[in-house]
Amino acid sequence: MKRGIAVLVSVGALFAVAYVTASKWAIRHETVTFHDASRDNRPVPVHVAIRWDKEMQANAGMIKLPVAVLNHGNTVKNTEYSFLANVFAARGYLVLSPQHDLPTDPPMVTKPGELYVGRLPQLLRGVANIHCAIREMKQVQPNADYKRVTLVGHSMGGDISVYFAKQYPDEIKKVVTLDNLRVPFTSNGRFKILSFRSNDPQFKTDAGVIPCDHDCEKAGITVVKTDFQHNDMRDTGPEEAKASIQGMLDKFLSDTDSELAPADTGTNAPKVLEPGPVSLMGQAKS
Repeated sequence: MKRGIAVLVSVGALFAVAYVTASKWAIRHETVTFHDASRDNRPVPVHVAIRWDKEMQANAGMIKLPVAVLNHGNTVKNTEYSFLANVFAARGYLVLSPQHDLPTDPPMVTKPGELYVGRLPQLLRGVANIHCAIREMKQVQPNADYKRVTLVGHSMGGDISVYFAKQYPDEIKKVVTLDNLRVPFTSNGRFKILSFRSNDPQFKTDAGVIPCDHDCEKAGITVVKTDFQHNDMRDTGPEEAKASIQGMLDKFLSDTDSELAPADTGTNAPKVLEPGPVSLMGQAKS
């Protein structure tokens, strides 16, 4: 069975990569900087990715764009996840990637024993940045669905995504995380969750972050176990890792974007997948 899943994922990845490769030349990338008046005009740089043709259709009032908010890991730039942004943009999403930490921000200090190992201030800052990005983008591109967005995030960005979704579930359509380590998933089944997990001895997921298999199945949480390293899950990672993630992500979006296919939270929904070992070359970084 594992071999069959691995072959299926590999074939899906090839089709997804071919599709994204063909489409990415039609994707516009731009960084705009907003200022949050509620936080002393804090700058919030936001990297935007959008297909040219979809943008023109939205500007003409012909369509309403789905929105994905892509959240980066700690000390990583918001522009270092183009392999993910391009998957969403190729499918017609307006992709917003806020820069959560600035050079003037104090360094993050982990505090064992405290909630989320003392990272609550960074989580709250991320939530405020997401709300600022959405609020300001409404003025730039009003023809998009900002009421319910898809949240995506790697590492700390995944924790920000999960925390936001737990606090504001009515604003969420679905959540995708790549190796978030601290914030437990919500298991109320109100939206679909896809999570890629690394096999990295330097980055261990805290107890209780991922529900048990039964609760995942009940809540519509798909867990993809990989042999990737934690830091393979961004643009600097090996092509094999990125292609595999793109393939699984594209399949997830195909299944969940259809309005005619409501979330299956029943016992027949597959929730734990193992795409099989992948030869990796990445190295862990903090």
